[in-house]
Amino acid sequence: MKEQVRGTVEMTAAMTILGTIGWFVVMSDRPALDVVFWRCVFGAATLLLICAGMGLLRGLLNLRMLGWAALGGVAIVTNWFMLFQSYSMASISVSTAVYNTQPFMLVLFGAVFFGEKLTLNKFAWLGIAFAGLLLIIAGKPTGGFTGSDYAGGILMALGAAFFWATAAIITKKLKGSPPHLIALIQVCVGILMLIPFADLQNLPDTAQSWGSLVTVGVVHTGIMYVLMYGAVQKLPTHLQGSLSFIYLAIDQTSKVATLCVLKLDTLKTTLCELCLPDGSQRGHPSILTLILI
Repeated sequence: MKEQVRGTVEMTAAMTILGTIGWFVVMSDRPALDVVFWRCVFGAATLLLICAGMGLLRGLLNLRMLGWAALGGVAIVTNWFMLFQSYSMASISVSTAVYNTQPFMLVLFGAVFFGEKLTLNKFAWLGIAFAGLLLIIAGKPTGGFTGSDYAGGILMALGAAFFWATAAIITKKLKGSPPHLIALIQVCVGILMLIPFADLQNLPDTAQSWGSLVTVGVVHTGIMYVLMYGAVQKLPTHLQGSLSFIYLAIDQTSKVATLCVLKLDTLKTTLCELCLPDGSQRGHPSILTLILI
């Protein structure tokens, strides 16, 4: 399989996986910083097993790779925290839309650091993206649907986009280095960064929360970053940017599913409250009640 075709397949798979992360973050019911910390922990465990199984822990590490990968780790962990934090400051929809300016930042970085040409077609897409961003910011939702700090949430999402593009450019600079090893170094850096701030006194106490955190670490970090970093090393930045929009499409679908589950859960609670204190129901339970329970 040709390198660019393989990279396209890997990037498509990575963005499809990443698009479902919002569901698991919501289901974990944990603060943003804790989600990022456990993402690093379970991601590191997964990547360590992968790297050990592939024999990547011997003879491949050098100071240049370690330094650049560690710098990329700081960028990617900062990206995760800023994105998750922006959800509560603005809204998930607005934050995601603003965050998806990162493909365009990546194209600009490619021109600055790798000399990739900015054609008229690329400029047109950048202009459309910028105009869309202005419309998003100007069209602040009303009626209590925003978070605690709308402007701050916008800035957080933009910052997250910037650090994602930074991490991608650093990974591209490490072309030839195993993406598995790069990702392992980065999540280990994340653990060291976050362990002083992680709430280890109040651990998750439900199977749903632990299951969501494990999935975010194993699937959305360990597996996804191996695919994405492998693709980043094979593709030109403008193609990486274009394929990144798959994430937005999957993410929006995931949000609809998440909203449906939350609405059904609320409806279930409301219907159950119709029960008598001893647990018996007023009259016969409806089919809908039985389905929801």
